Amino acid sequence: MIDSLTPTPATAPLMEIRDLKIGAVTDSGRKVQIIRGVSFDVHEGEVVALIGESGSGKTTIALSLLGHTRKGCTFLSGSIRIGGQNLVILSNAGRAKLRGTRMAYVPQSAAAAFNPSRRILEQVIEITRIHGVMPKPEAEAKARDLFRALALPDPDTIGERYPHQVSGGQLQRLAAAMALIADPSLVVFDEPTTALDVTTQIEVLRAFKSVMRRGGLAGVYVSHDLAVVAQVADRIIVLRDGEIQEQGTTRQILENPQHPYTRELLAAFKPVHRVPAAAAAPEKRPRFILEANNICAGYGPIHDGEPRFKVLDRVSFRLEKGRNLGVIGESGSGKSTLARALAGILPAYRGETQLDGQQLDSDLKNRSREELRRMQMVFQLADTALNPTRSVGNILGRPLTFYDGIRGAECERRVIELLEMVHLPAAMRHRLPGELSGGQKQRVNFARALAAKPQVILCDEVTSALDTVVAASILELLTELQRELGVSYLFISHHLSTVQAICDDVLVMYKGRMVEALPAEDLAERATHPYSRKLIASVPQLDPAWLDGVDLATVD
Repeated sequence: MIDSLTPTPATAPLMEIRDLKIGAVTDSGRKVQIIRGVSFDVHEGEVVALIGESGSGKTTIALSLLGHTRKGCTFLSGSIRIGGQNLVILSNAGRAKLRGTRMAYVPQSAAAAFNPSRRILEQVIEITRIHGVMPKPEAEAKARDLFRALALPDPDTIGERYPHQVSGGQLQRLAAAMALIADPSLVVFDEPTTALDVTTQIEVLRAFKSVMRRGGLAGVYVSHDLAVVAQVADRIIVLRDGEIQEQGTTRQILENPQHPYTRELLAAFKPVHRVPAAAAAPEKRPRFILEANNICAGYGPIHDGEPRFKVLDRVSFRLEKGRNLGVIGESGSGKSTLARALAGILPAYRGETQLDGQQLDSDLKNRSREELRRMQMVFQLADTALNPTRSVGNILGRPLTFYDGIRGAECERRVIELLEMVHLPAAMRHRLPGELSGGQKQRVNFARALAAKPQVILCDEVTSALDTVVAASILELLTELQRELGVSYLFISHHLSTVQAICDDVLVMYKGRMVEALPAEDLAERATHPYSRKLIASVPQLDPAWLDGVDLATVD
């Protein structure tokens, strides 16, 4: 382990982690050590970042700071001390008393953290009721103040909505409000901006920094995004295989990394642009595999043939066979709504969709099995897309039976082929989704789509929740599958570098409209719409001073 020459603060640490070891039990019953003697301190007002690829142990360590271990994991030895108490040996009841008031948690997947049947405000203030921190009216007023601080729209009324009635980015900020409501001393942020678009991310990061500084709060920030870490962290701890590889100040790690693995992570951050697929020759008519013509869609009760809440406004595009189309825009711009409308999950109330020249019914319930087979969708959050009670083999076997009638030994053989196709071992078919890493879950998500042998796959933010190294491997996998199977992708993302790595062409969406369409390789140079320029200017840089200096008002 390399420890950069980091000045040691004179004050005693708020939290002290010493020689922490956490064990787990493998599928075969073998006991293994997954966190191997980790030690570090967190001081008041300090933000410490834990970085590393999927499986490095960063989330396991983050959860341990709340006195929690994942199913199948146990504390083996070491100590985690806060306020004179050792979380490793403290009783479950003792740990529960500290959660929310002494330590709080902002999850990676807010969608999985909220109860869909309860209003948002009720859930945000729940911890104040559990611990008797403040009266309900005071808690509700404080929640609304937090909504304003976190740049949420309609802060006085957004709490009356249900989780499904806000965008993913808004829900993530609401999860942060839930963590901050009871004034904890230490906040654990587990990839909280991973699923946010770049413009929203800036506002959220600024809000996080402002709230933390104002309250003198300490934070542990788990992330795979080095540019985000550069904006919020005072110190960085680099993890791999449950061990610290290097730690130092943010600037030391970014500008003078000592460990080869740290340098590898920094290298993975640099974008790699896709070599554009060959377009049809001028004398040959191109074959469009997917066409959208004036698609309009929205939500809510239908009145006079139109929904109460309109989202998409006359969106049109053409996707040529063998090429990939990227769709970018901020949270709430209509990107995911477009994918849902194309898939027929949310029927468009106007416009038409054509797949390989054949018009599709706007409602998937009226589409034939063959039409459903030819266009598949891979959803953003594998946590909620994969049934947690079913094995991977069962999840992959269902589309094989549905589309091709395959059962029994032949079905198991095809499941193994699908796992191999996405570079997963055959033994993984016996596992539950909760036993997989984020990258493994997303590969299973893709394997399920591939089971149908589709012509087009709609990819809705499929790499947004993955670390840089794993996301790069998923993009490589998609490119490989495209070469082997000839599938085309409509790729939705808020990461410009991701879109440029996988797509030939890009649509920019803003408030439900398509405002720009350009080749991916020319986007940064040729974009003219003010919103496109704002998106480009919002991409975080590996510079700790970038967030404080960027002024998006200049590109509004």
